[in-house]
Amino acid sequence: MNERAADDLFVTGEGETRIRQHLTLVALGKRPADRKLRVGRLLDVHGREWLDDQEIVISGRRIAYVGPAGSWPGEAAEEVHEPALSAVPGFGEVHKHIESSHLTPEYEAAMVLPRGNTWTCEASHEFSNVDGPHNLEFWMTARRHGSPLKIFPLPGSAVPPTAYEFGGGYFGHAEQQSFLRESLMVAGLDEVMDWPSVWNPENPSYDRLWGMIRATFEQRGVVEGHAAGMRALPEINAFAAAGMASDHEAWTPEEVLDKLRRGLFVEIRPHSLPEIIKALLARGQSDWSQFAFCTDDRSCSDTLKLGATDYNVRLAIENGLPPEIAIQCVTINPARHMRLTPWVGSIAPGRFADIVLLDDVQTLSIAKVWADGDQVSDGKTYLPAIPKIDWPDWARQTVKIGDGLTAADFAIAAEPGRETMNAALLRPFHWHDDFISMELPVENGEVQRDTSRNVTKFAVVDRFSGRTNVGKMFWLGTGPSTPDCALACSMGHDKHNIWAVGSSDAAMALAVNTIAGMQGGWALVDRGKVTATVRYEVGGLMTCRPPEALHEEMQALYKAGEAIDWMYEPTFSPRWWPGFPERLAFATLTCAPWRWVLVAPNERAPEGFVNVQTGATHPIVW
Repeated sequence: MNERAADDLFVTGEGETRIRQHLTLVALGKRPADRKLRVGRLLDVHGREWLDDQEIVISGRRIAYVGPAGSWPGEAAEEVHEPALSAVPGFGEVHKHIESSHLTPEYEAAMVLPRGNTWTCEASHEFSNVDGPHNLEFWMTARRHGSPLKIFPLPGSAVPPTAYEFGGGYFGHAEQQSFLRESLMVAGLDEVMDWPSVWNPENPSYDRLWGMIRATFEQRGVVEGHAAGMRALPEINAFAAAGMASDHEAWTPEEVLDKLRRGLFVEIRPHSLPEIIKALLARGQSDWSQFAFCTDDRSCSDTLKLGATDYNVRLAIENGLPPEIAIQCVTINPARHMRLTPWVGSIAPGRFADIVLLDDVQTLSIAKVWADGDQVSDGKTYLPAIPKIDWPDWARQTVKIGDGLTAADFAIAAEPGRETMNAALLRPFHWHDDFISMELPVENGEVQRDTSRNVTKFAVVDRFSGRTNVGKMFWLGTGPSTPDCALACSMGHDKHNIWAVGSSDAAMALAVNTIAGMQGGWALVDRGKVTATVRYEVGGLMTCRPPEALHEEMQALYKAGEAIDWMYEPTFSPRWWPGFPERLAFATLTCAPWRWVLVAPNERAPEGFVNVQTGATHPIVW
């Protein structure tokens, strides 16, 4: 029974029974253990107390026994003593898009495990919008190859994000039911973002979304929420009444309290964490059991610089939260919320042997990390071999745009004889009820950009059907003002079609065709020539390479971008800033609180311009 059976990589009913029958006998000392780890002290997150000189008995990938040193009656093949180190549970991500690191899961594991992150609830509407049928297989592949990172996937509610988009995946009641039945590691339903489709029975996505919610309830899963911009109490109450269990979009202490008081589990992201923590501590918040810290999206470059889950904990401590509570917010709290406490969230019998060893608790200085019963890091060095995965064509061949694009595909034709035309404009993070309109010049029968008024052209290219559908319109305050330049990317939340912004149609076509040739990534065109690329060859979202290699490529992209003048105009979002417009990947979102958006053309939105809250469409020029 000491051999590491394949079923111990995953959580299955049959496997759990066998494992726990064995662990019971190990705990009683009737069977030997693989190793015994003795530590100077151990944080019991259930009672928030430190226990001195403790031993952790490990069999296979699991913990069989925890108690004072010398109290276990059995024998272990190996003993490890760390008297100077403090043990805390492996850190968990309650809500993260691994795709945001742009690394495949095996390389994500190598990057985040030395930083304490041993398990992740993967919000999987990113890859599932690229290839829904293979979504669960994708997230289980690295684990099947032995990766120590536990990934608990949640099928995406936003597949497609709205009823006005289509592509590589469709999830409804049947698909959600199938996912939940296929694996006990599927924790529930990923963030429900399309709030208009939840409350409005007339919305064309109403039945699909409620079908997924129903399937999740039927299988006792967790329905994760996404209440962006939701501040009115009737809406918050309705959101909770609909069964949404959480929100990670709260920006202010007042918003947190309004949602907390209506029973929502609050997942705090780093950009709003300092203000929220300080304010709640000032008002005397003592019960933090309904809180977790949430990474959501973080690139590999930022993770290498800042950290992973450890950064979130460290930030909370620096802003006044006691370390023990901060650690609970990435261990037992998220595990309870996601109903995963039998496997993760604490150093206790039956759980995976995931242990973070600290040499200084106050600064959360990580000396070593154990996962699956083995030491996996020493300092920032990842110790295991990274499994070599030959990702199949369904993961690598996801960009299909026919024979390629030309400048003509991005042209916007004018009515015959017109010298000017009215144009509908958007800008990044445009959350107004109405779009912007402006009169633009016509030359050679085409409506033109107007750099003098901060107007450029933006496009969304369908990369799934192979029919080369291009939605294009004019945008305000973004993109290059330098002539004959363009930027394009295959990461476009959440449908992940290719988006492109440019000062000439030819440059936009070149950028998109370059991405298609790489099967995903970034392409920068400067004065008619490709000057930088970043490769995301897996799903058009990730690369199967070490984080350092991707980081180097991204830095080269930023450096090349410095040669271009970028337009800028402030918007509602405080996270939209001047310079290289990387966050355009998020400006293509179509979930609430967005209204008017540009999507790939389809039957419901022939030009791609649609109000996703009402279903209204409008010509891009008239």
